[in-house]
Amino acid sequence: MSKPLILVTNDDGITAPGLRALIQFMKEIGDVVVVAPDSPQSGMGHAITIDNTLYIKKLNVDLENGAKEEYSCSGTPADCVKLGLQELLDRKPDLCVSGINHGSNSSINVIYSGTMSAAIEAGIEGIPAIGFSLCDYSWNANFEVSKAAVQKIVREALKNGIPKGVVLNVNIPKTGNESPKGIKICRQARANWKEKFDKRTNPNGKEYYWLTGEFELLDKGEDTDEYALTQDYVSVVPTQFDLTAHHAIQHLNNWELYD
Repeated sequence: MSKPLILVTNDDGITAPGLRALIQFMKEIGDVVVVAPDSPQSGMGHAITIDNTLYIKKLNVDLENGAKEEYSCSGTPADCVKLGLQELLDRKPDLCVSGINHGSNSSINVIYSGTMSAAIEAGIEGIPAIGFSLCDYSWNANFEVSKAAVQKIVREALKNGIPKGVVLNVNIPKTGNESPKGIKICRQARANWKEKFDKRTNPNGKEYYWLTGEFELLDKGEDTDEYALTQDYVSVVPTQFDLTAHHAIQHLNNWELYD
């Protein structure tokens, strides 16, 4: 039997250590093709390029340890997946994996995540997809401790499939050199960012702002991704790109909207 074809992407850029680690993990499972941004694209969400040109460059970032094929893209993470599926791959991939992100994409962070948006773009196109994030923002984070969990989740996804319209959001706790305790299926915790803008003035007297803020957890449940991560478990949240609030339809039908 032929190996599964795995499309690998991210939002931290083609040279990011998290991406290089994910490539190595996936090479032990299938044939790997990489399409990733040529520069960091964190926080881009599901942005796509519609008012500029896109460029693709085939390259060999790592001749010995790299993928079957690697491409850098001038666009966003979602652009990378679109171009990979429509222009670069010679057949439909069996799976798309995005990451491993440098930092958490749990809870409300999933909304802003370029990592997860790349995976969701693949899901929209009918490709089973998973976004992986390590809750360690260090460029030199130890990604090796996540290998067993990442590979286990990928193998199970290839074996059993992922429900149609669902994309998995996987977050891995920061555990130093220790492996996570295990894997838990969770729901997304309710949370928000209390945002602040640090206003400054440059040497020319022009004002500018840095976005800062504090993460505010609004959920005390023990079945959430945030709780699992505090207990040193890998969290797996099934997410969907159908944003309809189905439970609210009946409420809105009670509004006097119709003549």
